[in-house]
Amino acid sequence: MEETKGTLANQSAEKVLSIIEYIAKQPEACRLQDIAKDLKMSPSTVLRFLNSLLNSGYIEQDKDTSKYDLTYKICGVSNLVASKKSMRKIALPFMRNLSKMLGESVCLAIEQSSYIVYVEVVEGIDQIVKTMQRIGNSSPMHCTGVGKLFLSQYDDSQVVNFVEKMGLPKFTENTITTLYDLQKELVLVSQQGYAIDNEECEIGAKCVAVPITDYTSKIIATISITGPIFRMSDEKISEILPLIINTAKEISNKLGYNEKKS
Repeated sequence: MEETKGTLANQSAEKVLSIIEYIAKQPEACRLQDIAKDLKMSPSTVLRFLNSLLNSGYIEQDKDTSKYDLTYKICGVSNLVASKKSMRKIALPFMRNLSKMLGESVCLAIEQSSYIVYVEVVEGIDQIVKTMQRIGNSSPMHCTGVGKLFLSQYDDSQVVNFVEKMGLPKFTENTITTLYDLQKELVLVSQQGYAIDNEECEIGAKCVAVPITDYTSKIIATISITGPIFRMSDEKISEILPLIINTAKEISNKLGYNEKKS
């Protein structure tokens, strides 16, 4: 039964995508009948999917002709994908250089759906990259340095909503598990301009994260250094922090950030 539901869902997804691709290829807005005929679907099926796309804002319907066309929302999705890919391409040489200088693992991460997603990773000499820090994997925000940086941009109500939605699950004895402690930590992160994960997500690993900003000074990604707790002492972090900050600034500049504007 579950397999049948999954098959039907896959078929529905394929049909929706075929409709989007069909409309995108047409030189002008499309009639329902033409879409159904060319894609060999029943008009009622096409109409059902078109209504879903209308409700989601991905297509629009002309009131006079009743024809359908794509909206610019689809461009927004493609721009997000393009920005991630270009960001990885821009950041990777800097990440490799930083990892070579420090001998530690370097990660590039973004915020997505209230989680942190790692989009690029350069492993250090002993390959101590944490299990969660693999390309494409996600991590919680409240117990990672990179997540705290993104949360530091939230206002008080957004932080409260985040906690209500996601909770503050405990991963280690060092994990922040109360709203008060999280808010206090975020104030510190905002003041100092970087964030630390001190064995809060995984025992034995310590991470320091620095923001990558766009032309509006908004944090759009983070770069972080992860190493074993015995190497990542407070003294070591103070020593390497300027290098990490400088690397993040160089990547930010490549992405259009201009410090003079901030």
